[in-house]
Amino acid sequence: MEKQQVQSRTLFGMLITLGVVYGDIGTSPLYVMNAIINDAGPLKRATPNYVIGAVSLIFWTLMLITTIKYVLIALRADNHHEGGIFALYALVRHRAKWLILVALIGGAALLADGTLTPAVTVTSAVEGLRGLPGMTSFSQHPWLIPLTVTGILLFLFMIQGFGTATIGKSFGPMMFLWFTGIGVMGAINITRAPVILKAFSPVYAIQVLFSPTNKMGIFILGSVFLATTGAEALYSDMGHVGKANIDATWPFVFLTLILNYLGQGAWIMQHYQVSAYRNATNLNPFYEMIPGELRVAAIILATIAAIIASQALITGSYTLVDEAIGLKFLPRMIIKHPSQIRSQIYIGAINWLLCGVTLTIVWLFQTSAHMEAAYGLAITITMLMTTILLTQWVLTKGHRGLAITLGLGFGCLETIFLTASLTKFSHGGYLTLGLTLIIFLVMVAWYFGNRRRLHYNQDAELVSLLDYRQQLTQLSHDDRIPLFATNLVYLAKVDAHYRLKRTILYSILDKRPKRAKVYWFITINETNQPYDCNYSVDMLGTRNIVEVQLNLGFKKSQHVTIYLREIVTNLIANRIIDPQHPHFGTEKHRQVGDFKFVVQNQQIMDLASYPTMRQLDRLLIGGRVLLQNITPSPAIWYGLEFSDVLEETTPLFTTPATDVTLTNSAIRHQMQPPREK
Repeated sequence: MEKQQVQSRTLFGMLITLGVVYGDIGTSPLYVMNAIINDAGPLKRATPNYVIGAVSLIFWTLMLITTIKYVLIALRADNHHEGGIFALYALVRHRAKWLILVALIGGAALLADGTLTPAVTVTSAVEGLRGLPGMTSFSQHPWLIPLTVTGILLFLFMIQGFGTATIGKSFGPMMFLWFTGIGVMGAINITRAPVILKAFSPVYAIQVLFSPTNKMGIFILGSVFLATTGAEALYSDMGHVGKANIDATWPFVFLTLILNYLGQGAWIMQHYQVSAYRNATNLNPFYEMIPGELRVAAIILATIAAIIASQALITGSYTLVDEAIGLKFLPRMIIKHPSQIRSQIYIGAINWLLCGVTLTIVWLFQTSAHMEAAYGLAITITMLMTTILLTQWVLTKGHRGLAITLGLGFGCLETIFLTASLTKFSHGGYLTLGLTLIIFLVMVAWYFGNRRRLHYNQDAELVSLLDYRQQLTQLSHDDRIPLFATNLVYLAKVDAHYRLKRTILYSILDKRPKRAKVYWFITINETNQPYDCNYSVDMLGTRNIVEVQLNLGFKKSQHVTIYLREIVTNLIANRIIDPQHPHFGTEKHRQVGDFKFVVQNQQIMDLASYPTMRQLDRLLIGGRVLLQNITPSPAIWYGLEFSDVLEETTPLFTTPATDVTLTNSAIRHQMQPPREK
């Protein structure tokens, strides 16, 4: 009920949207104008033309990229109400194989750049303390700000495992207060220098790019771009709140953001020649334009807004990783649901990895000015990748002209932003690009390593389940062999021709045969729809061999035990399989017997023993096996921690490795007399 209420356009849904979607982009006024003024140097160089042009660039960036591309176009490209680069890829992946690389690059860059968001946002908010009377100690001891930020962020990461549904209910009202406050404060300052309203004209935006007062030239766009970094998160969060609520709330958010940027510009134009400010550097106009008596309240509200933005980023990272796992881009990880809200998940490995990287960034850069210099580079890559996928989606709708316009228009615009942001590489952008590369390589190794493994095994190790029906039926009824389990369950991929891995049947029939009353072969298929949940059953003409195709959306849990009990009960009720009537148990009239799950873990010997394999394939397959060995076992992933599970180690390749250098020196058919010494 709550999910539906949030998805539909209601006051409740709109309030939730303010707290969930706009944290990142909503806190950008804390540091965007600060970064632009730092590009100019001392405040006296921020002339009216420079300031009007800079604010104009911000306005048109938010208008073109956030409003037109994301709110008006991208939100229409929803995958059954889900958004984000991976959900978008799932819609268009049938069009071309190379699109997989676009999705992997974009997803990796989005995850990497997100590590800077909590650091720069919370640091910018806390740095407001430096301007307060009696807080000079923060200037004298530069480590106090990072220490304060570390405490806030560490607490935030620590509470993730307990769930944030309760405190999350206050996010909406707090963000409404935040947006209202920054909008009102901006409007007040605009009245003191209304000439700033010229910024609505794109002429000033173009002029400032080539103005001699702009020492950065086109590279000023690297700082301007920070105003729209939260647009990708806006699209990714569509599944939580619904596009109707984003459509309804974005005009309010956009208005308050623009009012605040205009207000900051107006304050700069009033004070850039004042002697007390002329030579000032690292001055944050966001706090400076707020009256002294309201400064403490503004700092507290800004810090709360920064925490909310960080929370949205953290949960967004969980969602992104969960989707990547569902699409088989990343290895399986332990996913928990700390609350009753279906969309809220917790991935401990990602939480603490994100925590470690974020806190490292805080202590490595220490000030928001240094973080701003590194921020935004990787996210331009994500936006460019989203544009490519969006173009493909528009083509699927038959709008070729619109697709070309979208691809060329936003492609060129975002390429310019990417070029401008390259100046950040030496100032710390190398960190996020390095993380992007690492995440990308992990995705490539897992996805393509798995595909290459299947390529080498696709025929050699597959056998038809139909050819073994008689043996399985005879084994099931052979009382001479002890009963191994009532229900023996294999999580095995069975294709449309009833083929499956030879190792599955080898496990049942060879060595010591495993007798069971019912043999289950369950195939889990990930679908393009996020919340698909259905199954089909094929009895293969028997009553004791059950082939199940379980179709789950890429956002559904793959805990098999959740679904298997219902499937068994349904088959017994419809007299498709026989009631099992266990002799002992705490439940009277129970008709379902025990379950034994067999999970096979593939390992590999030295890949060099396969001389016909390409070197690249060896790297991909070796990387895939390495990742498999350091991530949770299939038993944990499939929710079998408390079930009776047998984990079997099987060879990755059934074709034995050979060494062509081995030669035969002699074969003796008869005993030879001992050789004389």
